[in-house]
Amino acid sequence: MEQHRTRPPNDGQRRGDPRPAPLPPQARRGPSGARGPAPEPRRPAVRRVRDGRPQAPPAQPAPRLPNPRLTGLGGGLFCAVAMLLLGFLDQLLFGGSLPVYGVLFLPVCVLTALWVRGNDLLTAPVCLPIAFTAGLFPVADDGAGLLGRLMGLFTGLATQAGWLYGGTLIATVIVLVRRVRWVRGRRQQS
Repeated sequence: MEQHRTRPPNDGQRRGDPRPAPLPPQARRGPSGARGPAPEPRRPAVRRVRDGRPQAPPAQPAPRLPNPRLTGLGGGLFCAVAMLLLGFLDQLLFGGSLPVYGVLFLPVCVLTALWVRGNDLLTAPVCLPIAFTAGLFPVADDGAGLLGRLMGLFTGLATQAGWLYGGTLIATVIVLVRRVRWVRGRRQQS
């Protein structure tokens, strides 16, 4: 059975709107007629001050640290993969030392809380315990078979709960501070 459209297609101008939709900056034409945004005027390398002496150009800003913005899912994947890799690294270098694994969990908590974007801030403290558990698989004491591995996993979770709670608490404090700043910034904009 064929279904007919009930609304007209949205491919043209509206009847009451005589002007076309604005173009994005990369599609606009510059003063020379070329596509793309207008080029910025070049500044001279040496500026003159009032008395005619040359002045050196301002120093370039220092290189910044990476500042990625992860979605909630991206933050969860980041911390889960990082903890799994750190678990394998701990097993390889330190023979599965649980305190070393707990110490390595803290920077992952801080980075996850700092790199999650503003809209998804509240997902960071939720995904951290899951990532801690995922990374415990290579570190946990392996017994005979699956049940021995699970027993080692639960023992690791029980004995390393301080690191787990501490890292989650640090991330929660960072997330709450960022959230308060984000809400205040949005209030000031409107």
